[in-house]
Amino acid sequence: KDPLVRGTAQHISERFGEFKEIRQSEKLTFKLDGQRQFVQVLPFQDDRGIDWLIVVTIPEADFMGQIYANIRNTFILAILALGIAVGLGFLVARWLASPVLHLTEASRQIADGQLSLQVDESIHIDEIRTLAHSFNRMTGQLKTAFGTLEDRVKERTADLASANKQITTLNEKLKGENLRMGAELDAERRIQQMILPKADELASVNGLDIAGYMEPADEVGGDYYDVLQADGLVTIGIGDVTGHGLESGMLMLMTQTVVRTLQEIRERNPVTFLDTLNRTIYANIQRMNTDKNLTLAILNYNKGHVRISGQHEETLVVRADGSIEHIDMMDLGLPIGLDDDIADFIDSTAVQLQPGDGIVLYTDGIPEAYSSAKKQYGMERFCEVISQYWPQSAEAIKQGIIQDVRSFIGQQKVFDDITLLVIKQLSD
Repeated sequence: KDPLVRGTAQHISERFGEFKEIRQSEKLTFKLDGQRQFVQVLPFQDDRGIDWLIVVTIPEADFMGQIYANIRNTFILAILALGIAVGLGFLVARWLASPVLHLTEASRQIADGQLSLQVDESIHIDEIRTLAHSFNRMTGQLKTAFGTLEDRVKERTADLASANKQITTLNEKLKGENLRMGAELDAERRIQQMILPKADELASVNGLDIAGYMEPADEVGGDYYDVLQADGLVTIGIGDVTGHGLESGMLMLMTQTVVRTLQEIRERNPVTFLDTLNRTIYANIQRMNTDKNLTLAILNYNKGHVRISGQHEETLVVRADGSIEHIDMMDLGLPIGLDDDIADFIDSTAVQLQPGDGIVLYTDGIPEAYSSAKKQYGMERFCEVISQYWPQSAEAIKQGIIQDVRSFIGQQKVFDDITLLVIKQLSD
């Protein structure tokens, strides 16, 4: 009638069929009313004819209840131990981190400029106490360094203010000096323009149609040309001083003065003329302590006969039909002012002009002019333009050449002085 016994017997019967089939110890499990049951079946026999089956059935609930209770207690104890460990860890961490947090806050305050701040060194951790001591030393050193730096900044600020005042004063002086120099340059430029031959002077030269042009690259140019006449002899000069600016302009004025003086004393020998001019200019160049010099061509004209001397750009002899002859000037002299004695290097050549023939003199500012495309004007184009306009008057020829050069240069800056002299033999 016991349900456990009945259920156990039923399970054994279903498993083995007959009890006599059980010959060895068996361990079985089954469920009864939803509860797991553990069964041990042990056959027992002896010599006296005993043949039993010893069956032991134990419900799982009889021993697992205590196991479950032990597990629950162990879990509760583990949770309790974990909480205690976390709490102790937090307290220890706070105990260790508190001095570090104080140092961190002190660092922030020092970064904000509170260099007088000192941290407490009575810390129970040796390493952090050493760090606090070093921190206080560093703060003191920073305070001293910043104090020294502020003093130096004040000194430098005062020095800079003084220097700025001096610079301002100097700038004012330079401004005044620039204005004065500008006025002087303007005065010299005016003087240069004033001593150039006037249109009525050129028109008064018998037998010649003459037109001249000079444009300096700077306020004061270094190019020179002049047309002088006395006792039927016409002296024509053209020169190019190295560079341009004040010194070159001064040398140009000196040259014009010496040429006019020699022409007024009727000096007609080309060797004596150029040698005397060279000695005078050379002495002045030495006094000026400059390295300037100039190329210079002197032409003496009398009734169609032209004698040419001096070293300069090629002299272009243009015939009435527009054909051009080139006279190389390299062997007719040396640059003026380069050496004190050039007499042995001076030579001359003669040209005979017929009505309609003429001469074109120029400085290198024309053939060496550059366009915006970095191309050079060149002698070939220069000669073509001369031939094209040659049937016209000297003034028209000059205007045609200058207009073509300007068109070629375009908006490009003019880097060298431009000088042109057109001389045309008139009919008798």
